[in-house]
Amino acid sequence: MTHFFNSILISLFIIPNSSFAAIDKDYPAKWWKPVPRDQAASWEILPQDAKAGEVILSKRTELGIFSNFAATPFELDGIKYKSLEGFWQMMKYPENKEDPRYTAEGVTWKFTRKQVAQMTAFEAKNAGKLASKNMKIMDINWVSYKGKRMDYRTQEKGDHYKLIIRAMKEKLAQNTRVKDLLFQTGDLILKPDHKQGDNPPPAWKYHEIWMNFRSQLNTKRI
Repeated sequence: MTHFFNSILISLFIIPNSSFAAIDKDYPAKWWKPVPRDQAASWEILPQDAKAGEVILSKRTELGIFSNFAATPFELDGIKYKSLEGFWQMMKYPENKEDPRYTAEGVTWKFTRKQVAQMTAFEAKNAGKLASKNMKIMDINWVSYKGKRMDYRTQEKGDHYKLIIRAMKEKLAQNTRVKDLLFQTGDLILKPDHKQGDNPPPAWKYHEIWMNFRSQLNTKRI
């Protein structure tokens, strides 16, 4: 009986708006621990903003490992990357001196593709912002991988989306902690910790991709 009332108190005062399923399945209460609003970044969705049956993949908790920002090294096609964000953003950069982006007028490349590949978190994100400005100047909406151009911001699940899926699978396969935590999320609905705007491209919806992976793992299809 004491345990029951303790559970009720936890749900009411520590993890508001979270589901009782979180308690029943012994999910860590810290995943929903409230963060003062005045400490939130402008882009941030806080842990306590989760609705019943949901959890925010907040960088303030261990669930931040699912973020592209996380330092989760992986290797793809013989190249090592320090994070998914570094992999993502480096595709905006010229591959070599023959790449038309390298010699485009009016643009400057502060970093090399190899340098960005070894970045994590906001360092990689900011390098990507610089490259996005160059893309706008060049009036292009494509990135590249191994010499192949791919539409970047698109609603199609095309080559870029498929490549991100490949990279995320390698992150999962090569980082035991990622797989362990993914199993630990059980049947919770995973939600992003940042505002994505209206109708974001499929490749942006990392939380949905992780849920798909979790489903595949549970049926041994990955």
